[in-house]
Amino acid sequence: MVERNMQLDLLFAALADSTRRNILAQVAEAEMSIGAIARHYGLTFAAISKHIKVLEKANLVSKRRSGKEQLVVIVPDSIDIAQEHIARYARMWQQRFDKLESLLISNEIGEQEPEHE
Repeated sequence: MVERNMQLDLLFAALADSTRRNILAQVAEAEMSIGAIARHYGLTFAAISKHIKVLEKANLVSKRRSGKEQLVVIVPDSIDIAQEHIARYARMWQQRFDKLESLLISNEIGEQEPEHE
């Protein structure tokens, strides 16, 4: 459980940055070299490497070597962990909203006065 919480912390910390989210979206479409990612953003290789390391630590991406280049590839399993976590809360809130809706409907019906002819 502690390990899973640590993984979620790393995931959400990595996803908190818009540049990293954008990098993740790009490599979800196709694997890219770190150099290509850096050129896209107009950032240095070192700056992009730091973002990639954060994404790697969260297991959102991995790197593989292709000749002289390091290619960045998405790891979809980690996204599933975040999605499961969010879905749990979505179900909880949906149940609460359903109960509230039922309560409001029953109060609305109870407050309606019968019409007098």
